[in-house]
Amino acid sequence: MHKTIAQSMMDNFLGNAASWFKLTIIFFLLINPIVMVVMGPFVAGWLLVGEFIFCLAMALKCYPLQPGGLLAIEAVVLGMTSSETVFHEAEANFEVILLLIFMVAGIFFLKELLLYIFTKIMIRVKSKTLLSLLFCFTSAVLSAFLDALTVTAVIITVASGLFAVYHKVTSGKGFDSDHDHADDTGIGDETKDDLMQFRAFLRNLMMHGAVGTALGGVCTLVGEPQNLLIGEVVGWEFIEFFIRMAPVSMPVLAVGLLTCVAVEKFKILGYGAEMPLAARRILEEYDRLEDQKRTPSQKAALVTQALVAAFLVIALAFHWAEVGLIGLAVIVMATAFTGIIEEHRLGHAFEEALPFTALLVVFFAIVGVIHDQHLFQPIIQYVFTLPEDQQVPVFFMANGILSAISDNVFVATVYINEVFAAFQAGEITREHFELLTVAINTGTNIPSVATPNGQAAFLFLLTSALAPIIRLGYGRMVILALPYTITMTIAGLLATMYLL
Repeated sequence: MHKTIAQSMMDNFLGNAASWFKLTIIFFLLINPIVMVVMGPFVAGWLLVGEFIFCLAMALKCYPLQPGGLLAIEAVVLGMTSSETVFHEAEANFEVILLLIFMVAGIFFLKELLLYIFTKIMIRVKSKTLLSLLFCFTSAVLSAFLDALTVTAVIITVASGLFAVYHKVTSGKGFDSDHDHADDTGIGDETKDDLMQFRAFLRNLMMHGAVGTALGGVCTLVGEPQNLLIGEVVGWEFIEFFIRMAPVSMPVLAVGLLTCVAVEKFKILGYGAEMPLAARRILEEYDRLEDQKRTPSQKAALVTQALVAAFLVIALAFHWAEVGLIGLAVIVMATAFTGIIEEHRLGHAFEEALPFTALLVVFFAIVGVIHDQHLFQPIIQYVFTLPEDQQVPVFFMANGILSAISDNVFVATVYINEVFAAFQAGEITREHFELLTVAINTGTNIPSVATPNGQAAFLFLLTSALAPIIRLGYGRMVILALPYTITMTIAGLLATMYLL
């Protein structure tokens, strides 16, 4: 039976996504103009935010760029935002876009060194709890001085490399064979349980690492993009910023690390998955063979990558240039001195970052709707009506909830500008302004771990090529983040109430 053009177009729409998902997106596109006319742009704007979050939640069913992009285009057509606003949001976040394009690609060219180091760590550290704590703490320290997205790119590269090695061998192939590690057809029934356990093991480590980026990112001026903005508005340099945040950030860091130990010890909500013995043996054998057959050229490449990695850490710590430009320098040096000069070999490095960069710009369109329709304005106005001694913890929670719904950088931008305007108008004192600033920064960085869209690093992990391979979807990320969300939010809230 021949299909009609209409049937073929429906089949082509969103590709292999489930029919119910396709119909849901079509329903969203049809209902939005009706809600806009009947209930106004404010209600339509909140509906759009909910629809976009739904697209993120279904990331394993359909990459969010296409359905989210259609919703964003419709928002512009309906006048809920404008192309100028979207461009302004992208321009304001140009440093983040550069970071994604160049830094993630730069990390790709350090993957042999990263795989070498982390394979050694995985083999030598037998305790899963200690290994999890190491991932969480190291990510926190690195994020405090580098950037959460850069650190996330590192742990994604490591996990992808380790999984590829294990999956290749369990599929009956050699270490050097070409292999698609997203295809399980070559896996025998007797090893499928081990494969699922190894996936769960890597999911645990990825979440510990991702939460670590939030724990470290809140502490310093350079930890998260909004920290720089907040520091500039309030006039705090690196050391002062750290000291001002410490009454909240340090207790939260301690609670976060204790939570890491607790969820592993008591196997809470999917944590506690051990590395299968078969996987450990494969990694040990892989490490032994790699050490034996490593040629002088490969050893020289590892030394080069180590030197480039040292340059990366120092350049980021001392802010010699914008993060994206440092990433470009890493690409140039890591390829020039290891012989990777062919264009087609360079292109693979950008495959991971560019789809997410496009998705991020689509996300800016949703942020534009929030901005143009003043969706958060009623909440800000309500908080300012509260007694002054209640405003700091309420600001912390309000920022956290809104960041989990939308984006922590945008929420921080809106709130710090509103608070600064109130200070300039003489409505609040300098001391209260500074306390609210601490609440805004910690609020946008800590409770926002609740959802992948709350933190750019979480969203990057969710939409990475690794996520479907280790079965890490939106819902599972929310569940795995839940223990951290509860303990860190309570710790942060108590700190804003009693330690500031």
